[in-house]
Amino acid sequence: MSTAETHDAGPRLKPLSSASLRDLSAKSNLPGAVRAASHYGMIAVVGALIWLVSSRYGWPWALPLIALQGYFVAFLFMVVHETAHKTAFRSRALNLVIGNLSAFMIGLPYEYYYLFHWDHHRYTQDPDKDPELIVGPRPGSDTQLAIAYSGLLQVLVRIRLMLRHAITGKVTVPWIPENKRASIVMEARLYLAGYLLLLVASLALHSAILLWVWIVPLLAGQLILRPYLYAEHTGCERTRSAFENTRTTMTGRIMKWFAWNMPYHVEHHAYPTVPFHALPKLNAIVGGHIVYRGSNYRAVTRETWAWFRRQRQTAA
Repeated sequence: MSTAETHDAGPRLKPLSSASLRDLSAKSNLPGAVRAASHYGMIAVVGALIWLVSSRYGWPWALPLIALQGYFVAFLFMVVHETAHKTAFRSRALNLVIGNLSAFMIGLPYEYYYLFHWDHHRYTQDPDKDPELIVGPRPGSDTQLAIAYSGLLQVLVRIRLMLRHAITGKVTVPWIPENKRASIVMEARLYLAGYLLLLVASLALHSAILLWVWIVPLLAGQLILRPYLYAEHTGCERTRSAFENTRTTMTGRIMKWFAWNMPYHVEHHAYPTVPFHALPKLNAIVGGHIVYRGSNYRAVTRETWAWFRRQRQTAA
């Protein structure tokens, strides 16, 4: 990836009045409850179908359902993201409960992600301080690029880091402050204990159901999630302006629903206090100021893939 310095050029636009921002930032439990119920409801329904089809006809016949489940399970990342901002619900307790449940489901400890993501917002597109750029893979070939787009490497790095925190009791990454490191270790150990309990229960019951309705879909779903995440900032400017360093991508209602409206990503970065359910209204106000706007995710994925290749050729 480019090592160009982050600079302060770019529009510092304030198209919202303080009153409008205050109204848009109003939190509510109902939209989050509806969105979370539909998201987890689809996971439960598709999971039940996987179990029924595999029980009657064998696992190969359930593969299309497993692929569909992958989308819903992997995109629980969006639930973790919104609850980490404490904007999914008005209730802090609901944000913590749903956030931790979703974080456990995708193997990404909640408090760790909160601190990671906080620095991402503070230092967006700064190659020396943005955690997403620090931990992101730097593909040295088309093969490595394809592996990066599969998302499997990112999951491996995430799990390895959690294991390191849990086993060694040490946290050294720069985005975790000293006074938070003990709680990050405890969190990692609690998550690991939960996974081990589920593993023991599955072995005791001689059941592979969790493997096929959760673990395999989670890995398969990275093929959709990772290109989506690359669309958020890849190829955008290295400035401090959210209107230049972030991309909003146009997409259909289903993707917006299960991505918790995060395709409106410029809007989110410019005004992170605005809850997911108000982002369409925010887009109607500030949309004309957006520099990077993707027409759809297929087109943006072609664009980001080409950008990674150009960066590699330039570095060479």
